[in-house]
Amino acid sequence: MEAKAQLNYLRISPRKVQIVLDLIRGKDAKLAMAILKHTPKAASEPLAKLLKSAMANAENNHNMDPESLYVSTCYVCPGPTLKRIRPRAQGRAFRVLKRTSHVTIAVSEKES
Repeated sequence: MEAKAQLNYLRISPRKVQIVLDLIRGKDAKLAMAILKHTPKAASEPLAKLLKSAMANAENNHNMDPESLYVSTCYVCPGPTLKRIRPRAQGRAFRVLKRTSHVTIAVSEKES
């Protein structure tokens, strides 16, 4: 049994989110929250909020013990890309790709 939380259309590139997710994969939920709190990356704040939501889902919807939770799976998928224009010299325009991410975090209870 696992409890999930999903964050769609996060306006951070999936490559940048993946770096932070690799830090917390397989860790205890409390330790993962501490890691996210002390990681100086832009993705760590929304991921901490998402982990907190997954922990609340586990406790309230699946009656799991909050002390025995760990991050069982966490992954990021690319969302839609916003295409913008950057003006350049002599009337040219360069394309700027503003990438989005769909992030999923699932927590499970440790077998005792």
